[in-house]
Amino acid sequence: MSTQIKAVIFDMDGILIDSEPAWQLAEQTVLNSLGLNLTLEQVEQTTGLRIDQVVSYWYQRFPWPHYDNMDTANKIVNEVIAQISATGEPMLGVIDSLEACKRLGLKIGLATSSSSRIINAVLDKLAIGHYFEALESAENLAYGKPHPEVYLNCANALDIAPSQCLAIEDSFNGLIAARAATMQTVAIPAPHTVNQAKWVIAHHQLADASQLPDLLQTVSA
Repeated sequence: MSTQIKAVIFDMDGILIDSEPAWQLAEQTVLNSLGLNLTLEQVEQTTGLRIDQVVSYWYQRFPWPHYDNMDTANKIVNEVIAQISATGEPMLGVIDSLEACKRLGLKIGLATSSSSRIINAVLDKLAIGHYFEALESAENLAYGKPHPEVYLNCANALDIAPSQCLAIEDSFNGLIAARAATMQTVAIPAPHTVNQAKWVIAHHQLADASQLPDLLQTVSA
Protein backbone atom coordinates (compact mmCIF):
# COMPACT_ATOMS: atom_id res chain seq x y z
CA MET A 1 0.00 0.00 0.00
CA SER A 2 1.31 3.39 -0.95
CA THR A 3 -0.22 5.59 1.77
CA GLN A 4 1.62 5.58 5.09
CA ILE A 5 -0.56 4.61 8.03
CA LYS A 6 -0.71 7.05 10.94
CA ALA A 7 -3.62 5.56 12.90
CA VAL A 8 -5.19 2.19 13.53
CA ILE A 9 -8.93 1.99 14.16
CA PHE A 10 -10.21 -1.21 15.70
CA ASP A 11 -13.67 -2.65 15.50
CA MET A 12 -14.59 -4.13 18.88
CA ASP A 13 -16.79 -7.22 18.80
CA GLY A 14 -14.85 -10.11 17.30
CA ILE A 15 -11.64 -8.05 17.06
CA LEU A 16 -10.79 -6.90 20.59
CA ILE A 17 -12.92 -9.47 22.36
CA ASP A 18 -14.50 -12.77 21.37
CA SER A 19 -17.98 -11.40 21.93
CA GLU A 20 -19.63 -12.53 18.70
CA PRO A 21 -20.74 -15.84 20.29
CA ALA A 22 -22.22 -13.81 23.17
CA TRP A 23 -24.11 -11.60 20.72
CA GLN A 24 -25.33 -14.57 18.73
CA LEU A 25 -26.52 -16.44 21.81
CA ALA A 26 -28.18 -13.32 23.25
CA GLU A 27 -29.96 -12.56 19.96
CA GLN A 28 -31.17 -16.14 19.61
CA THR A 29 -32.32 -16.27 23.24
CA VAL A 30 -34.26 -13.00 23.17
CA LEU A 31 -35.62 -13.14 19.62
CA ASN A 32 -36.60 -16.79 19.80
CA SER A 33 -38.46 -16.08 23.05
CA LEU A 34 -40.63 -13.78 20.92
CA GLY A 35 -41.63 -16.68 18.69
CA LEU A 36 -38.86 -16.63 16.10
CA ASN A 37 -36.85 -19.75 15.42
CA LEU A 38 -33.53 -18.29 14.28
CA THR A 39 -30.57 -20.55 13.61
CA LEU A 40 -26.95 -19.59 14.22
CA GLU A 41 -26.46 -19.24 10.46
CA GLN A 42 -29.34 -16.78 10.27
CA VAL A 43 -28.10 -14.73 13.22
CA GLU A 44 -24.65 -14.48 11.60
CA GLN A 45 -26.24 -12.55 8.70
CA THR A 46 -26.53 -9.43 10.86
CA THR A 47 -22.98 -9.46 12.29
CA GLY A 48 -21.64 -5.90 12.39
CA LEU A 49 -25.03 -4.19 12.40
CA ARG A 50 -26.16 -1.93 15.23
CA ILE A 51 -28.47 -3.77 17.63
CA ASP A 52 -31.58 -1.70 16.79
CA GLN A 53 -30.93 -2.50 13.13
CA VAL A 54 -30.66 -6.19 14.01
CA VAL A 55 -34.03 -6.13 15.78
CA SER A 56 -35.61 -4.22 12.90
CA TYR A 57 -34.07 -6.60 10.35
CA TRP A 58 -35.71 -9.63 11.95
CA TYR A 59 -39.03 -7.89 12.64
CA GLN A 60 -39.33 -7.04 8.94
CA ARG A 61 -38.88 -10.71 8.08
CA PHE A 62 -40.76 -12.37 10.94
CA PRO A 63 -43.09 -9.80 12.56
CA TRP A 64 -44.11 -10.48 16.15
CA PRO A 65 -46.86 -8.84 18.24
CA HIS A 66 -46.27 -5.88 20.56
CA TYR A 67 -43.11 -4.81 18.72
CA ASP A 68 -40.86 -2.62 20.88
CA ASN A 69 -37.45 -2.20 19.26
CA MET A 70 -35.80 -0.44 22.21
CA ASP A 71 -37.03 -2.93 24.80
CA THR A 72 -35.91 -5.91 22.72
CA ALA A 73 -32.54 -4.31 21.95
CA ASN A 74 -31.96 -3.54 25.65
CA LYS A 75 -32.70 -7.12 26.63
CA ILE A 76 -30.13 -8.37 24.13
CA VAL A 77 -27.54 -5.84 25.31
CA ASN A 78 -28.11 -6.81 28.94
CA GLU A 79 -27.49 -10.46 28.04
CA VAL A 80 -24.28 -9.59 26.20
CA ILE A 81 -22.94 -7.42 29.04
CA ALA A 82 -23.58 -10.21 31.55
CA GLN A 83 -21.64 -12.69 29.41
CA ILE A 84 -18.76 -10.25 28.77
CA SER A 85 -18.46 -9.43 32.47
CA ALA A 86 -18.41 -13.12 33.37
CA THR A 87 -16.16 -14.66 30.73
CA GLY A 88 -14.74 -11.93 28.43
CA GLU A 89 -11.19 -12.48 27.17
CA PRO A 90 -9.08 -10.50 24.68
CA MET A 91 -8.72 -12.02 21.23
CA LEU A 92 -5.38 -13.63 20.41
CA GLY A 93 -2.73 -11.00 19.70
CA VAL A 94 -4.80 -7.97 20.69
CA ILE A 95 -2.60 -6.73 23.53
CA ASP A 96 0.55 -7.19 21.44
CA SER A 97 -1.10 -5.30 18.59
CA LEU A 98 -2.06 -2.39 20.83
CA GLU A 99 1.49 -2.29 22.20
CA ALA A 100 2.85 -2.36 18.64
CA CYS A 101 0.71 0.65 17.74
CA LYS A 102 2.15 2.56 20.69
CA ARG A 103 5.70 1.53 19.86
CA LEU A 104 5.30 2.67 16.25
CA GLY A 105 3.74 5.99 17.25
CA LEU A 106 0.37 5.18 15.70
CA LYS A 107 -2.78 6.72 17.08
CA ILE A 108 -5.39 4.21 18.21
CA GLY A 109 -9.15 4.52 17.81
CA LEU A 110 -12.25 2.39 18.27
CA ALA A 111 -15.20 2.44 15.86
CA THR A 112 -18.03 0.11 16.75
CA SER A 113 -21.71 -0.43 16.16
CA SER A 114 -22.08 -1.36 19.82
CA SER A 115 -23.44 1.01 22.44
CA SER A 116 -21.41 2.91 25.01
CA ARG A 117 -22.62 0.42 27.64
CA ILE A 118 -21.00 -2.44 25.71
CA ILE A 119 -17.85 -0.39 25.04
CA ASN A 120 -17.43 0.34 28.74
CA ALA A 121 -18.05 -3.30 29.67
CA VAL A 122 -15.40 -4.52 27.22
CA LEU A 123 -12.74 -1.91 28.03
CA ASP A 124 -13.25 -2.44 31.77
CA LYS A 125 -13.14 -6.24 31.51
CA LEU A 126 -10.00 -6.24 29.34
CA ALA A 127 -8.38 -3.23 31.08
CA ILE A 128 -7.36 -1.69 27.74
CA GLY A 129 -9.12 1.67 27.78
CA HIS A 130 -5.86 3.58 28.25
CA TYR A 131 -4.67 2.61 24.75
CA PHE A 132 -7.41 4.49 22.90
CA GLU A 133 -7.34 8.15 21.93
CA ALA A 134 -10.83 8.08 20.38
CA LEU A 135 -13.89 5.96 21.10
CA GLU A 136 -16.72 6.22 18.59
CA SER A 137 -20.03 4.37 18.70
CA ALA A 138 -22.70 4.33 16.00
CA GLU A 139 -25.46 4.04 18.61
CA ASN A 140 -26.74 7.62 18.19
CA LEU A 141 -25.94 8.07 14.50
CA ALA A 142 -28.58 8.10 11.79
CA TYR A 143 -26.97 5.02 10.27
CA GLY A 144 -24.66 2.35 11.64
CA LYS A 145 -22.27 0.17 9.67
CA PRO A 146 -22.13 -0.46 6.71
CA HIS A 147 -22.51 3.34 6.58
CA PRO A 148 -19.03 4.92 6.98
CA GLU A 149 -19.97 7.68 9.44
CA VAL A 150 -18.66 6.00 12.59
CA TYR A 151 -15.27 5.48 10.91
CA LEU A 152 -15.17 9.03 9.58
CA ASN A 153 -16.02 10.35 13.04
CA CYS A 154 -13.19 8.32 14.55
CA ALA A 155 -10.65 9.58 12.02
CA ASN A 156 -11.79 13.14 12.71
CA ALA A 157 -11.46 12.61 16.47
CA LEU A 158 -7.92 11.32 15.93
CA ASP A 159 -7.17 14.25 13.58
CA ILE A 160 -5.90 11.84 10.93
CA ALA A 161 -7.01 11.70 7.29
CA PRO A 162 -9.20 8.61 6.67
CA SER A 163 -6.82 7.46 3.92
CA GLN A 164 -4.05 7.27 6.54
CA CYS A 165 -6.11 5.06 8.85
CA LEU A 166 -6.03 1.28 8.93
CA ALA A 167 -9.34 -0.28 9.97
CA ILE A 168 -9.34 -3.73 11.59
CA GLU A 169 -12.60 -5.61 11.02
CA ASP A 170 -14.10 -9.07 11.36
CA SER A 171 -17.41 -8.40 9.60
CA PHE A 172 -18.32 -7.75 5.98
CA ASN A 173 -20.59 -4.86 7.00
CA GLY A 174 -17.68 -3.30 8.86
CA LEU A 175 -15.36 -3.68 5.88
CA ILE A 176 -17.88 -1.98 3.63
CA ALA A 177 -18.05 0.91 6.11
CA ALA A 178 -14.26 1.27 6.31
CA ARG A 179 -13.81 1.04 2.54
CA ALA A 180 -16.53 3.65 2.04
CA ALA A 181 -14.61 5.90 4.44
CA THR A 182 -11.57 5.48 2.11
CA MET A 183 -9.58 3.70 4.80
CA GLN A 184 -7.13 0.90 4.32
CA THR A 185 -8.44 -2.32 5.76
CA VAL A 186 -7.55 -5.59 7.44
CA ALA A 187 -10.04 -8.43 7.68
CA ILE A 188 -9.70 -10.93 10.54
CA PRO A 189 -12.78 -13.08 9.92
CA ALA A 190 -14.11 -15.84 12.13
CA PRO A 191 -12.26 -19.11 11.37
CA HIS A 192 -15.27 -20.84 9.82
CA THR A 193 -15.70 -17.99 7.29
CA VAL A 194 -12.08 -17.44 6.22
CA ASN A 195 -12.51 -19.04 2.79
CA GLN A 196 -15.54 -16.97 1.80
CA ALA A 197 -14.91 -14.92 -1.33
CA LYS A 198 -16.33 -11.72 0.16
CA TRP A 199 -13.14 -10.97 2.14
CA VAL A 200 -11.40 -10.06 -1.13
CA ILE A 201 -12.57 -6.46 -0.60
CA ALA A 202 -10.09 -6.09 2.28
CA HIS A 203 -6.57 -4.86 1.56
CA HIS A 204 -5.24 -7.58 3.86
CA GLN A 205 -6.64 -10.71 5.47
CA LEU A 206 -5.07 -12.17 8.60
CA ALA A 207 -5.78 -15.34 10.56
CA ASP A 208 -5.69 -13.48 13.88
CA ALA A 209 -4.33 -10.33 15.50
CA SER A 210 -1.02 -12.00 16.38
CA GLN A 211 -0.06 -11.31 12.75
CA LEU A 212 -0.95 -7.62 13.00
CA PRO A 213 2.26 -6.22 14.56
CA ASP A 214 4.35 -7.37 11.58
CA LEU A 215 1.86 -5.84 9.15
CA LEU A 216 1.84 -2.57 11.11
CA GLN A 217 5.61 -2.42 10.86
CA THR A 218 5.31 -2.59 7.08
CA VAL A 219 2.43 -0.18 6.44
CA SER A 220 3.63 2.50 8.87
CA ALA A 221 7.20 2.60 7.57
